[in-house]
Amino acid sequence: MTEAPMPPLARTTLDRAAHRRRDDAWLAAAWGQGRVLIVDVGAGARALVRDSPGGGVSLVLRPAADAPSGERMFLGVDPDGTPLFMVDAPLPATEGTRPASLRDVGHLLDDGDAGVFAAAAALGNWHAGHRYSPRSGLATTVVEGGWSRVDADGAQMWPRTDPAMIVLVHDGVSGPDGRCLLGHNAAWPVIDGVRRFSCLAGYIEPGESAEAAVLREVHEEVGVRTGVPRYEGSQSWPFPGSLMLGFTAVADPGQPLALDPEEIDEARWFTRDEIRRMIAGEHRDPETGLSLRLPMRASIAFFLIEGWLGDLPR
Repeated sequence: MTEAPMPPLARTTLDRAAHRRRDDAWLAAAWGQGRVLIVDVGAGARALVRDSPGGGVSLVLRPAADAPSGERMFLGVDPDGTPLFMVDAPLPATEGTRPASLRDVGHLLDDGDAGVFAAAAALGNWHAGHRYSPRSGLATTVVEGGWSRVDADGAQMWPRTDPAMIVLVHDGVSGPDGRCLLGHNAAWPVIDGVRRFSCLAGYIEPGESAEAAVLREVHEEVGVRTGVPRYEGSQSWPFPGSLMLGFTAVADPGQPLALDPEEIDEARWFTRDEIRRMIAGEHRDPETGLSLRLPMRASIAFFLIEGWLGDLPR
């Protein structure tokens, strides 16, 4: 039996070992035998990676004795029992390695490294934005192995994740004539002659379900009404701290598009053949000559599109 695929950043083998976070004695001992991932949060949450001959990528983790000084964040325990930590610091020059972000290499990492990097990037980004308490304005310090911060009055904060929906709208037609609806965000620049299109997405508002957010966002952004959304999976998107809830939904392509120009400056229905040519870098806009592409392979948008193409089992 073939297992259903998972979004690339949903994969993990990390045991977060939450019961250890308040055990200062255990954490101190674990640091001595642990491995450390250095993440430069201020430089886009980049870490050092090493390329393998087969095209894969692996994280570079260091013994704790070689780690730079800084706040220690306990990530968890890997399958062989080794404690894993993260420190936010500039990346050291190391031969045979290169800096990379989770966006760049998330889909190239194995399950273990994907889970470690996603946790480290999300935790590091949260800490970087919470040096001071929003309640009191007082400076905060790290407690509970990096999973909380506390101010001088004893008020604690814990990492938060912002839920967002992302949906691939399609026409429900099988085979090469099937089409999906993708949009170009008004804030995305054209880079090196490339114009990117992606699934429609938006944050889930207070008091709203993910399914209701799908219906609302699609109608607000492109003026289209869809059928009942189908949940496909989720993954962390720590830029800086979202959880992307992925859906597909069927809509009639005959509906006129009505774009919200502050969000979407262009939306199109693409055939499966056009999507495959976009993935191959061979689809150009006949009017502008721009190369039309999809989002990076580490994104859940690419996962949803690839599944709709039929290239992933469901």
